[in-house]
Amino acid sequence: MDNSIGGNSSWLLMSYFLYKVKEEEDLLKRRIQSKMDKQAAAPEGDSGSNTNNSIVHGDILEAILSQVPLIDLASACYVSRSWNRAVFSSLRRVNKIKPWLLLHTQSQRTMAPYLTTAHAYDARSHVWIEIKNNQPSSFDFLLRSSHSTLLYTLSPSKLSFSFDPLHLAWHHVDAPRVWRTDPVVALVGDKVVVAGGACDFEDDPLAVEMYSVDTRTWEICQSMPAVLKDSAASTWLSVAVNSRQLYVTEKYSGVTVSFDPSTKGWSGQFHLRQFDHDEKVFYSAITFANDRLIAVGLTREAEDVKSLKIWQVNIKGGSLEELKEIGEMPKALLEKLKGNKEICSGSGSASLTSVGVTSMGDSVYLHNPSNSEDLVLCEIGECGDDECKWSEIKNVVVDEEDAKIKGRLILTCSSVGIGDLQRALLHENPRSVYFKQIQ
Repeated sequence: MDNSIGGNSSWLLMSYFLYKVKEEEDLLKRRIQSKMDKQAAAPEGDSGSNTNNSIVHGDILEAILSQVPLIDLASACYVSRSWNRAVFSSLRRVNKIKPWLLLHTQSQRTMAPYLTTAHAYDARSHVWIEIKNNQPSSFDFLLRSSHSTLLYTLSPSKLSFSFDPLHLAWHHVDAPRVWRTDPVVALVGDKVVVAGGACDFEDDPLAVEMYSVDTRTWEICQSMPAVLKDSAASTWLSVAVNSRQLYVTEKYSGVTVSFDPSTKGWSGQFHLRQFDHDEKVFYSAITFANDRLIAVGLTREAEDVKSLKIWQVNIKGGSLEELKEIGEMPKALLEKLKGNKEICSGSGSASLTSVGVTSMGDSVYLHNPSNSEDLVLCEIGECGDDECKWSEIKNVVVDEEDAKIKGRLILTCSSVGIGDLQRALLHENPRSVYFKQIQ
């Protein structure tokens, strides 16, 4: 099948498609709501019988759909049964869904509430989307994220957290027993683990507590290993989570430990740097990509970063067996990540003291926490053997006048599907959440 579309006929077909979707959108949303309310069959007027009257169909329709942003496909599914089949066939065969990067910008105020806006980057469609809510989001405490899929706020009396793909649903529970200012907060399976971050003159700075989403109860767990006593805070630690374990790495030493919610204990202490004698890695961050633990490292020194590399971390019996290099960021992108435009033209200097990492599936998004004007996407092959695919993403929340972000920036990453978008459009009220594509 030829996936390319060209010529005037292509534009006519695309124009027809977009006109058709926009014309039907409001009616279709009401139909979706009616289906959910009544739990009945398709409403009268369902256009499944109109398949033969469609101007475009088959491979041509799939090719057109492959060029349409995911937010528009959410409504296109309900135009007719044949379009529904074509949407999912196109996503499966032609242009697959890719994980979304979500940017949460929180106002820098001296007092609460802190207003928060949300934007998402759809890598499949190469578009930015503003996630708008008729009830502007505000929080009484700072919004934070220790790893790719969880947002949270923490106060002396309450822990609030969200882990759905678009972070529309929030859970509010009593705060952990030990008060903490900068803990690691991670979701492992159905357990929310809160580790470290306590004030050592009052409480154990390494204290760990775990909340069960299912039973809605807190449990006290084994404290973090003593080797992390001087760095037991999310500022100094990088976190990676899968459905079974939590891994924590000290960013500047590479010391790594793991926590198992089923045993409530820590194990597997090792150093990520034990195989990097020639690399001279001074900063490390960890994450998961396709359920493989990977490490991102900056080499040489902050004032003169030589490279940014990605390794697959192979662990056996709780010990580090191998660090397998799977990618290195192209020099041009590395210079942009440093955040100094002059250096790209051969003048000026810039430093890169750390790198922020968030991931889902085979997509790893990287940014400079000190200057997030340019973001970088690394797409890793499924087997870890394929060459990494690198691309630059312009940060849409950066102010065009002074190239700065007006507020605190928190990044997460999610697998967002058509079902998630359809549910979001019907969240509480059909008009409470909507998506605006940014040109």
